[in-house]
Amino acid sequence: MAAIWGNGRPGGQFPLEQWFFEMPPCTRWWTAATVATSILVQCDVITPFQLFYSFRSVYVKSQYWRLLTTFIYFGPLSLDLLFHVFFLQRYSRLLEESSGHSSADFSWLLLYATSFLLLISPFLSLPFLGSALSSSLVYIWSRRNPETRLNFLGLLAFTAPYLPWVLIAFSLVVHGIIPKDEICGVVVGHIWYFFTDVYPSLHNGHRPLAPPAWWRRLFEGSPQSEPRFPNINNDAAPAAEVR
Repeated sequence: MAAIWGNGRPGGQFPLEQWFFEMPPCTRWWTAATVATSILVQCDVITPFQLFYSFRSVYVKSQYWRLLTTFIYFGPLSLDLLFHVFFLQRYSRLLEESSGHSSADFSWLLLYATSFLLLISPFLSLPFLGSALSSSLVYIWSRRNPETRLNFLGLLAFTAPYLPWVLIAFSLVVHGIIPKDEICGVVVGHIWYFFTDVYPSLHNGHRPLAPPAWWRRLFEGSPQSEPRFPNINNDAAPAAEVR
């Protein structure tokens, strides 16, 4: 019985609770917001018409929440939602964990990707951008792990760089339409990958899309102050104090 309720785990956490709190912060709250939004829609508390991104609704009617909700709604509760949540949390988590001890780099990536997608959305009639954002993260992870072998639904084995294209083909087969949002995500992800992973090696380490210092301070705090006499020789210091 203890095993069922999770009392044998550290802190007595349930398995689902432990899985949730093991996620890094950005991935954790994006996943939670996605599931919560779908539940609210399923319960008729809100409707999808209140969530999609529209330039007129945001900048004329001042419905600014749409800048966020367009990225956290993937549809009502269904197997399709579970599929999206799985890929969202898996590859978002892998990228965030690989970005270091703070979330500065990963959050800057999210800011870049969401801003880029919001900019191009009106030209491509993409009201919901969650799939596009998730696709961009999958693409970046796949390019950074070229030797990783994957298995899709137990039917197809391939290396990681093919993953975005396998998912696009799967969406095309299941939905019968070209997934413009996922293709846009690939484009946005490739721009980030090029300027972050390829461009620096060709231009003396310069990273044009690196987060600025003020952004890092938001997550990492101010650097510790330098010692008052950083260049004093340790052997000479006691003599200086005696004088």
